[in-house]
Amino acid sequence: RGKDEMFRGEYEGLNAMNGTGTVGVPRAFHYDDLYGSGKGSWILMEFVDLSGRLDQAELGLKLGLMHMADPVVASRDDEDEDEDEEESRPFGFFVDNSIGATPQPNDWTADWVEFYREKRLWHQLKLTGDTKLLRLGETALERLDEVFSPVAGSVRPSILHGDLWSGNVAADRAGNPVIYDPACYYGHHEAEFGMSWCASFTDRFWGAYEDVVPKEPAGYGERRQLYQLYHYLNHYNLFGGSYYYTCETILKQFN
Repeated sequence: RGKDEMFRGEYEGLNAMNGTGTVGVPRAFHYDDLYGSGKGSWILMEFVDLSGRLDQAELGLKLGLMHMADPVVASRDDEDEDEDEEESRPFGFFVDNSIGATPQPNDWTADWVEFYREKRLWHQLKLTGDTKLLRLGETALERLDEVFSPVAGSVRPSILHGDLWSGNVAADRAGNPVIYDPACYYGHHEAEFGMSWCASFTDRFWGAYEDVVPKEPAGYGERRQLYQLYHYLNHYNLFGGSYYYTCETILKQFN
């Protein structure tokens, strides 16, 4: 794949997270086509020795600080791009990227619920091509405004890693937490934990994180299910199998 399709999203994502000056993130320096051919591509980034012992409390603290940081301006290749777009439509990202091998659209959107409905859940549902899931999904998505009403008007855009699970978290030799291999966008901080079912976050992590980003308990359980649904749908689209029944079960709870 060409350089932009393969690596621009990762390049911009790493630099957006790095620009917050919070959690450790490998610096991305450059990306290009392989020998200028367009038949392959490469990215040059910082080498980090990930041999340290991860401190869950430090990870929670640094991730919370990243979620509370102000948005970082991207490196712009398009001179015609509206420089005020992120301010008026703050949810999305500078470029579409991918989560695993699945394309992830990030068009700037003014409303978080609209973004999550159209660019996350409905996008993945359409990729399934499954009549039953689509039918259940249409009904469930009609309820999103109701489900998100406890946080309506209070969702601020946080830079999200986007694919945060144990395989994308480590510590450097000094024990500083490092996150990598992102699928970044600006969204509701709670969406970061849609992959928590395979992230092994401990009580020490959550205690430190919630000291920085207080938990909004009203409606949290339902929002958590919908944030997990995105990743379960993605896993079904990538791997098939039993993920179908998990998606079906969650969707039925919103029908």
